[in-house]
Amino acid sequence: MTQTTSTPSARGPRSRSPEYRLALRALQGLREDLLRKPLTFRPLPPLRTDGPVLGRLPAPMAKWASWSVHALVLAWALITFAIGYETVGDGAEGMFVGALCAVPVALTLIRPVLAWWTCLLAAFFTGAVGAFREGWPWPPAAVGAMLVVMTVVAARTRPRTAAWMWGIAFAYTAVITLLGVGGGPLETGPQFLVAAAFVLLAVSLFHIRRAGQREVVAQMSVTAVERDRRTLLEERTTIARELHDVVAHHMSVVAIQAEAAPYRVENPPPELEQAFVTIRENAVAALTELRRVLGVVRAEDYEAPDAPQPQLSDLPRLLSNVRDTGLDVEHVTTGAVRELPQGVELSAYRIVQEALSNVLRHAPGAAARVEVSYVLGGLGLRIVNGPGTADAPPSPGAGHGVTGMRERVGMLGGEMTADPTDGGGFEVTVFVPVAQASPQDAVTKVLPVVEDTVPPARGASA
Repeated sequence: MTQTTSTPSARGPRSRSPEYRLALRALQGLREDLLRKPLTFRPLPPLRTDGPVLGRLPAPMAKWASWSVHALVLAWALITFAIGYETVGDGAEGMFVGALCAVPVALTLIRPVLAWWTCLLAAFFTGAVGAFREGWPWPPAAVGAMLVVMTVVAARTRPRTAAWMWGIAFAYTAVITLLGVGGGPLETGPQFLVAAAFVLLAVSLFHIRRAGQREVVAQMSVTAVERDRRTLLEERTTIARELHDVVAHHMSVVAIQAEAAPYRVENPPPELEQAFVTIRENAVAALTELRRVLGVVRAEDYEAPDAPQPQLSDLPRLLSNVRDTGLDVEHVTTGAVRELPQGVELSAYRIVQEALSNVLRHAPGAAARVEVSYVLGGLGLRIVNGPGTADAPPSPGAGHGVTGMRERVGMLGGEMTADPTDGGGFEVTVFVPVAQASPQDAVTKVLPVVEDTVPPARGASA
């Protein structure tokens, strides 16, 4: 039979109790807030000139007003000096009491924690030299100095520091009262503690509210960034799905032409046959990988289209459908119409479609104009509309259309602007560069070149 003996912890069961850990954390908070590095230089910064109040003032006045807190603290230090001087009486004793009470108030501007301890010691020394007879255990000058110092320190630190300051002030009041040090006719302890509690509570609530607002603003900023990023990824995924059919078609054409090319050449050399076999294998492999990647970005509810992707030649049908909804659309085409790469035509069609959807959504009853310009070196689009004649209904989830258009234009290396017009409408202009001879054109022309330069093989149809 095996016996297991447990050895009690060296620290004892007390260290494991929640009460002990709570007390230990509280003492650590006291050390962190009021005992650790009390001589740290922490100058009070000026107020922000872009705030809700100072932001409405002229720049020179706002610059001076940003130091208003410093001026108020120094002014109260002078008031505290006058109260201490008058409490004890004229002469050196009054100067000493007034200086002891005024210095901690001014010290809060550069060393707030040191100002708190200095003010607590000044309360005792000023009372010991004769101020206790006017207010015991808190003389009038010490009360004024301590309330200001507590307010400034609590505003510059954290609510936990305010609780510790009030607790130490309570302990000081209790000790002075119980010992009867310099007891006078007026007991100001309860009145001071109540006033200090209200002041510190108000400052702590303001501090907590401001910290909460900053956290909410920061969280909203992070959420907005994440939402924009998610929207961008969704638009890019949509573009990738649409371009899949275009790219897959081209890769299939390459594979078919590479497989058929050797049969159109009489007695092709083995090197040429092997080259076409390699081209076909690479095209099939690329097509397989493309479909695999598309499967990763495809949504669960995605359904593959059962019709070819639209092109610029399908714009009249799109405009006809838009006119059926009540939108007056004018279509203008300039330049020599020519066939463009399918990716360019698909993106141009989607840009026009999204721009007209925005007109229907945000400017009901407005007239629109679609301009398609075939220019040297590229394709130009301009979709402009006038102001709406009716109030636009709310459209939840709207606002991503411009992002999608910019992604399509950026993918093609083009430029786009989307800005309101002077007449109250909106204008979208796009330019997409198109090379004179793209690699795809060269691939599609391989077979005609072979047919023109080499006689057909025996048994092959012309």
